[in-house]
Amino acid sequence: MTDITLLIVDDHPVVRDGLRGMFAADGSGFRVLGEASGGTEAVELALRLDPDVVLMDLRMPGGGGVDAIAELTRRGARSRILVLTTYDTDTDTLPAIEAGATGYLLKDAPREELFAAVRAAAEGRTVLSPAVASRLVTAVRAPAAGAALSAREGEILTLVAKGTANRAIAAELFISEATVKTHLTHIYGKLGVKDRAAAVAAGYDRGILGRS
Repeated sequence: MTDITLLIVDDHPVVRDGLRGMFAADGSGFRVLGEASGGTEAVELALRLDPDVVLMDLRMPGGGGVDAIAELTRRGARSRILVLTTYDTDTDTLPAIEAGATGYLLKDAPREELFAAVRAAAEGRTVLSPAVASRLVTAVRAPAAGAALSAREGEILTLVAKGTANRAIAAELFISEATVKTHLTHIYGKLGVKDRAAAVAAGYDRGILGRS
């Protein structure tokens, strides 16, 4: 069986050495073709060495990982890109996946989990650490900030602006108080706010409220 070839991208030499040693172990089924300390160098090496999988860190002084992923995707690189980083915030995970990463794993993953993830990535299968998968599901389910309010959400925001309590809003619109709270959650998400006062302020600021 042919070894899976790798390119390791990380700005910390100790991390690169550790990963190389791990993958170079006899019988592991992997072969490291090269290392890069930044995104710019990673693009150059990935195109030249054509590894099966690129293990990509994200935040590096020599060019960020997301930009490197996007560039490799744009240039049609064959290599699958598996992000291996310590960061699992939305500002890191979503852009990396959108840029074209096949998977996203955290550096505290056990050795066997990392090996399995690399094998899966080489086969084109998506691999996500549990924490990252949970964040992505939440992001997909959450209303997008900046999205337009529905007619009912507009009605509720108008009543909130008048100082109407949830129970009174429910009675006026013939819906349950729980439904009012659900609509408010969606309104907050779309307006990018966290409470009623901020929602009203955002409503006036965006022209949703106070239109003639």
